[in-house]
Amino acid sequence: MTVYERPFGRCFEDFEIGDIYRHWPGKTITEYDDHLFCMITMNHHPLHTNEWFAEHETVQGRNVVVGNLVYSLVLGMSVPDVSGAAIANLEVESLVHRHPTFHGDTIYAESRVVHKVPSSSKPDRGVVTVETKGFNQRGEEVCYFRRKVMVWKRGSAPARARPYPDDIWS
Repeated sequence: MTVYERPFGRCFEDFEIGDIYRHWPGKTITEYDDHLFCMITMNHHPLHTNEWFAEHETVQGRNVVVGNLVYSLVLGMSVPDVSGAAIANLEVESLVHRHPTFHGDTIYAESRVVHKVPSSSKPDRGVVTVETKGFNQRGEEVCYFRRKVMVWKRGSAPARARPYPDDIWS
């Protein structure tokens, strides 16, 4: 018998400069997703929530998904591959929305490792810099950001634990 642990994030040694992670799966953003996110975050701009306003008073002529939702989805898609085992997200160095996202668009994401450096003050960790891009179903880049993540070195990473014993199948 073999027990498989699903990877969730990486240790410092697992990151190689130039590596690309194609995150899976994508997510179709519905009108409901957009409106709920706007209401939760108190962003009541009619560009996102008022179809008549968007049609008659905006350049796009239709509702645009709030940019922070697009960013949050793309960031979330990257977590299993990049920061799922992180100690901390340290910084978002830049965030750019290159094209608008509309209700019904499906977002996909990829990340690339651009830099890594061991910590100078704590030998059990290091800092990894990744760039992440989000694309819609038409292949248009809708979101780009660059972030720094503090991650454990392999020998120092805490073991994954579960609230039940390992021998449940015996």
